[in-house]
Amino acid sequence: MAWSVQAIGQGNGINPANSRKSANAAKSGAAPLGSSEGPIATVAGQPIYEQDLMPALGSRLLQLRNQEYQMKTKALDDVIREKVTDAEAKKQGLSTDKLLEQAVDSKVGEPTDAEVKAYYLAVKNQVNQSFDEIKPQIVKNLKTLKVQEARQEYKDSLRAKNQVVVLLKPPRVQVGYDSARVRGNPQAPVTIVEFSDFQCPYCKQAEATLKDLVAKYNGQVKFAYRDFPLAIHAQAETAAEGSRCAEEQGKYWELHDAMFDDQSKLDQAGLVQRAGTLGLDEKSFQSCLASGKYKAQVQQDVQAGTAAGLSGTPAFFINGVFLNGAQPEAEFEKIINTELAALGKR
Repeated sequence: MAWSVQAIGQGNGINPANSRKSANAAKSGAAPLGSSEGPIATVAGQPIYEQDLMPALGSRLLQLRNQEYQMKTKALDDVIREKVTDAEAKKQGLSTDKLLEQAVDSKVGEPTDAEVKAYYLAVKNQVNQSFDEIKPQIVKNLKTLKVQEARQEYKDSLRAKNQVVVLLKPPRVQVGYDSARVRGNPQAPVTIVEFSDFQCPYCKQAEATLKDLVAKYNGQVKFAYRDFPLAIHAQAETAAEGSRCAEEQGKYWELHDAMFDDQSKLDQAGLVQRAGTLGLDEKSFQSCLASGKYKAQVQQDVQAGTAAGLSGTPAFFINGVFLNGAQPEAEFEKIINTELAALGKR
């Protein structure tokens, strides 16, 4: 019978605030990062709440909460390994040390001459001893490392054979999105909200990953785009407004993709020319872009990203779980698979 571990922990999720406290956050589409129920200070009777600190502290707090979660996850993995190993030892009527000696240590071979030589070459400049002098110590160190690695692999194999339920939750920031700027099944259970910049080279790198994920998780993942033009990119704001003008003519994703395919000529003239090649009415597009009618809407996205703790692009929230930067596809999949499993969709 499989042995069950239930890892119960405090989630670092964002607690919903009362309506008065969350008014500013609601406007930006993000839940406040603070968890305090009341004001943290008053000035002349006027309250100051934790979310009022977000413009200055948001990105650092977000990073700290994610670091805290990673540290807890690592510690939890270590505890689970020990628990399943202790249970296996008890099952076999052995002490834990004896089990590991029999099941692991006795099967670990001695380091090869090639491994010993490679290790010496790697540390040669840090030691003042010849190879023959330091060889016994290298052999001992390598054997210890081999045993440690083998023990961890063994403990992980025991974990895979047992029912382990991890209830520790990652920190979440609930951010809204515009249903008109969604790619994939609108009813998909997993939503990737990206805050991005059309002039950002790292955002360009992420585009292929996002398209692959929507295709791979057919119907289970949708992707929502939000604007976060950075001040260091002179044409990013104009490009963001241009994408909204393209949306007016039903060509949002066409221009979105075209701008990331070629990030040059994102000024007004370049955008108007590109709009024409995509079949948009150039005069209407140019008028829309010149009017600045969507500037405020772009800034609403920026405010939402700032309230969520962002300072750079690209940044992603996968069902509220933060992932920073143009990460490999596998990093997205880890979170997506966890979310689908939690929802009973996998």
